Amino acid sequence: MIDPDARVSTRYPTLYEINTRVWLQRLSAEAGRPVTLTDIDDATLDGFARRGFDWIWLLGVWRTGLASRAVSRSDAGWRAEFRETLPDLSDEDIAGSCFAVAAYEVDEALGGAEALAAFRTRLAARGLRLMLDFVGNHTALDHPWTRSHPEYYVAGTEEALAAAPANWCRIDTGRGPRILAHGRDPNYPGWADTLQLDYANSALQAAQVAVLSAIARQCDGVRCDMAMLLLPDVFRRTWGTSAEPFWPKAIAAARQVHPGFAFLAEAYWDLEWTLQQQGFDWCYDKRLYDRLVHEDAGALRAHLAADPAYQDRLARFLENHDEARAAAAFPWPRHRAAAIVAFLSPGLRFFYEGQFEGARVHVPMHLRRGPVEPRDAAVAAFYERLLRVMRGGGFRDGAWSALAPRSAWDGNPTWQDFVACLWRTPDGGWRVVVVNFSDHQAQCRLSLADAGLPDCPFRLVDLMGDEVYERDGHEMREPGLYIDLGAWRYNVFRLDPL
Repeated sequence: MIDPDARVSTRYPTLYEINTRVWLQRLSAEAGRPVTLTDIDDATLDGFARRGFDWIWLLGVWRTGLASRAVSRSDAGWRAEFRETLPDLSDEDIAGSCFAVAAYEVDEALGGAEALAAFRTRLAARGLRLMLDFVGNHTALDHPWTRSHPEYYVAGTEEALAAAPANWCRIDTGRGPRILAHGRDPNYPGWADTLQLDYANSALQAAQVAVLSAIARQCDGVRCDMAMLLLPDVFRRTWGTSAEPFWPKAIAAARQVHPGFAFLAEAYWDLEWTLQQQGFDWCYDKRLYDRLVHEDAGALRAHLAADPAYQDRLARFLENHDEARAAAAFPWPRHRAAAIVAFLSPGLRFFYEGQFEGARVHVPMHLRRGPVEPRDAAVAAFYERLLRVMRGGGFRDGAWSALAPRSAWDGNPTWQDFVACLWRTPDGGWRVVVVNFSDHQAQCRLSLADAGLPDCPFRLVDLMGDEVYERDGHEMREPGLYIDLGAWRYNVFRLDPL
């Protein structure tokens, strides 16, 4: 069993996110009986380890409240979205958003605290670590603090409620009725099933530090929902009041409890570096995702030219519970090319349950059930091979550097369609990753002059395909390795000196 206080030693770990309520409901339907975390079999956990995961993120294990659930069930717009996902929708399917947390207690329907603790122990025996949620910005409508500490919330006036009824609500607290703000970010209306916490209140900050410290006793890391909303500048822009920095002291306190505790930030608005400086191990790389969906190879090369120390602490993904399913967002050839770019770049590699099977339906976070979708054999085969490549060859612990494509010959501009990189493995080997991120045939040269290649012939073996070539080491240094690839095609070459 691994030391729970040790930091993850893998330089570029892999995380697998599971929508816990939907997962256990599906397993219950298959078994014909209620299934909790206690009932997950050894084969499933062995499969996580076999695929090379370092982290299992159980999304949505905390208790949701009746009041927030009632909002989820009564909101007409949300119900329309839910019915698109589940045509046979019933109220029982609507559990309430797992980001409207009523208490950081494991939902009894999932097995409760003992089941979670046993699940974590079984993961640890396989070298896997457990990640859970921390929703710092807001709580459910019926969190106990609404009765005991209404001053922890952003308070408003009758005028504010009348002017922006989507952002405020009237709540019966332990100190009488009050008008409190719904949780929100500065760009959108409030989330009607939540209440906004007031980070200008030092007592609230102390209470949240205590909450995080308690969570740190139950898992090995947290994914922090909308982490940038707690930054003082963002909080001031949203609410007009000044707040002291929260994250540095909260992260330090959690690591007093659990020295190996890790923090993943959901981050947007180019605030990833700021959050890294406040102590986060990794931050979402939403910019890369958007560029993979909408932009070209030039934008990707520019993105991957950022400081390596910054890139090492980004979380690369093609989907998660907030985004569209990758199989729906990307046409299949572009999907494969995007996966090679994202998951063979430095940083945390972040996958979502259903991604490997080609799931196409996005399940709203208010639901405890999702549709049954057919497995896409082509998607499954691609990811099985990619995960196998990621497990070896230095992609977890090697040294990464970008490669600059050059024109293959004068007057050929298609070199601009390539994204490429070099990996040096811990044992001194070389891996070259090259992707034609375009919808047409393209050619380029990749100079390996700085790779330290010996002056001898090489065999190039494509780890993601069946291509094998022999090339001269001197030529690969200058003028460079010649590449000719079809639309959205890629090579992941192992370079073997002959």
